[in-house]
This record gives sequence, structure tokens and C-alpha cells, in this order.
Amino acid sequence: MKLTSEQVKQTVNQLGAQVLPDEHPAMPQLNSMFGDHTFFVDEMGLKVLEPTGSLGTDRQSGEVVSLADWGDSDLTRLMAHEPEPTGVIVVFEQMKH
Repeated sequence: MKLTSEQVKQTVNQLGAQVLPDEHPAMPQLNSMFGDHTFFVDEMGLKVLEPTGSLGTDRQSGEVVSLADWGDSDLTRLMAHEPEPTGVIVVFEQMKH
């Protein structure tokens, strides 16, 4: 799932992961392998969010799905694997304008 800038901010706050910017050199390869997503990396590897059921009229959520693990201790090489749901849910608070 592709996230808005506010959803990215909320995900980073809840997960402590870093977002890969759209300008990152790996983005074309990641998009061709996994589809159009907002990608996050943490100490375990590469993650995306997949939409979950709505938690009401004013909140959406997404489940964190692991796509790749780090293949080295320097966290420079990712090893892709089958998508694995982590059971971690990120809840998006509706922004009031």
C-alpha cells in the first residue's frame, strides 16, 4: 500500500522504522519485485504495510508485512523471502483539518 506523508509519519512513530524515499536508488527494483508500496527498513529488514479492515469511520490501519531480511551484519544486503505477516498493526489517526 502506498502511504500519504501523514501516514508515513505515523508509521515511523509507531514502528521506529525508516522510510525509503521515492528517490532512493533501490526503489525501481523494489517496485518491480513487490509492487507500488511505501517501503520501510528496520533492524530486521524490509517491510511494507498491507491494508486491514477499518477500525471505524475515522481510522484506518495496516498490517506490517516483512519482505526481506538483512543478509549481513552491516545491514547492507537484503535477502528477499515470501511475504510474512508480522502481526503488528499500525493504526492511522484521522487528521482533522
